[in-house]
Amino acid sequence: MLFDRDGTLVVDVPYNGDPDQVRLMPGARAALDRLRAAGLRIGVVTNQSGLARGRFTAERMEAVHRRIEELLGPFDTWQICPHDDTAGCRCRKPEPGMVYAAAKALGTIPERCVMVGDIGRDMEAALAAGATGILVPTAITLPAEVAAAPYRAGDLNAAADLILQRQELLTPAPRPGAVPAAGRGTAAAGESRSDAAERESAAAGESRSDAAERESAAAGESRSDAAERGTVAAARPGTAGAGAAGTAGAVRAGTVLAVRSDSAGDVLVTGPAIRALAAGAERVVLLCGPRGRTAAELLPGVDEIVERRLPWIDPEPGPVDEQDMHELVERLREVGADEAVIFTSFHQSALPLALLMRMAGIGRITAISEDYPGTLLDVRHRVPEEMPEPERARSVAAAAGFGLPPGDDGRLRVTVAPRPRGGYVVVHPGASCQARSCPPEDLRRIVTALAQAGHRVVVTGGPGERHLAGYVAGTDGVDAGPMPLADLAALIAAADCLIVANTGPAHLAAAVGTPVVSLFAPTVPFGKWGPYRVPVVRLGDAAAACRDTRATRCPVPGHPCLSGIDPDDVLSAVRRLGVPRADQIEVAA
Repeated sequence: MLFDRDGTLVVDVPYNGDPDQVRLMPGARAALDRLRAAGLRIGVVTNQSGLARGRFTAERMEAVHRRIEELLGPFDTWQICPHDDTAGCRCRKPEPGMVYAAAKALGTIPERCVMVGDIGRDMEAALAAGATGILVPTAITLPAEVAAAPYRAGDLNAAADLILQRQELLTPAPRPGAVPAAGRGTAAAGESRSDAAERESAAAGESRSDAAERESAAAGESRSDAAERGTVAAARPGTAGAGAAGTAGAVRAGTVLAVRSDSAGDVLVTGPAIRALAAGAERVVLLCGPRGRTAAELLPGVDEIVERRLPWIDPEPGPVDEQDMHELVERLREVGADEAVIFTSFHQSALPLALLMRMAGIGRITAISEDYPGTLLDVRHRVPEEMPEPERARSVAAAAGFGLPPGDDGRLRVTVAPRPRGGYVVVHPGASCQARSCPPEDLRRIVTALAQAGHRVVVTGGPGERHLAGYVAGTDGVDAGPMPLADLAALIAAADCLIVANTGPAHLAAAVGTPVVSLFAPTVPFGKWGPYRVPVVRLGDAAAACRDTRATRCPVPGHPCLSGIDPDDVLSAVRRLGVPRADQIEVAA
């Protein structure tokens, strides 16, 4: 856990070098006490340009920090940038240097850190390092900063709630037949662990977050430790017992049918949940649609793929055909699954497929459902809407009793081998729908600006985007054109960064660990659908009128959310991600 200092933990007193002027922000001590009780390590990441400007001395700053620790308790690391904006350093927020340094000091990686702050610089630094950002706005926070924040909380206690709840939802529930952990209740038939926790906590007169904190403290581990217990290897566990530590009660399932019938990007973000199933099952069969098939083939942990178009999921559905449904029931029966876990987005329903699964004789079914499922679900799971999609999927697996094995950090993964950086950047101009696409003429100017700045630029395309890729590449970029998804993954894996809209290749970049300049239309929330646990700089108007409309075609004349992106902003984003120019690489070599 990382916190900004001024305006987040303590009231912002400009250039404060006086310990007597330290005043806590509301709820700061209570929030930190809860996080420490959960076993989380906590650091401070703060810009202090007053040192460079001569407004206070290092000794006076240290006196202020001693006073802060008297009021809030000790911190595990202090990261301080002493420079002003003219220094061009890598530590001053929004640069990510202090986030990297804090993660190292805490013995972890930035992708497992959460940064809490009150202004856009805090969020930008977190994202550029691959960390999560939670904005707690104050009177000085700009509306554009609020709109662009990945996550928002009303105060520090609400931020703590968000962190602890997410970790709790990723902790596996007891498997059927497993002996519950001492002091932990079990879910009744037909309800998930989250429902059971809510029921038990309400009966005891305490909140779910309080109950989660009590349980973590009693067990002697934090939710982050529990999540780290369930992590993922890039390959399927090789023995029957491998990875069982990540699954509650170590009771292995036989064949598990996983379902994500959606686009390639949706399948990719479900990857960590699939790996959790693989860690606790003898065999995993993935049911996907034709749009997600190529992504499914790249996921670790999948033993068999069943491809089927589901008319209640497909964005361009055909009519429901009775014979097709009968054939699907028989195909599900042939899988021989002992249980099924259905993964959906918030606007999709798992219940039609659950009905067909019941007809196929599948005995235990887990899914998210806000609607009453009757006897269609054995484990009905519910989640807060602000969860990122990879964690939403993992929480469904956890509700079914499956957790990631030790050594798996929960990031996206594909079976493409790691590659050394190739000294180029990739621009992918296409997107799954028009509303998320940056105008081609703007991308062509971006390619030119990158090339003139000394970068090698490779332009790629998706199916049917040969002419788009050629136009955007122009004479300054290399036109690689459309290619199979596995080849695209290999190309992106060797790139220094990817410049892309909110579409499948952005998640592919996250899966191979390549930084992303995200040209993100705000039609869907960035916190849910932005590149997950990878360094990213977000560009575009986050407060545009299309915000949260889920529009597939731009509803605003001129496409203002993405058409205003300046090539200079892209160059700045590439620099923030630490991408060297091709001529710099040649000189170094």
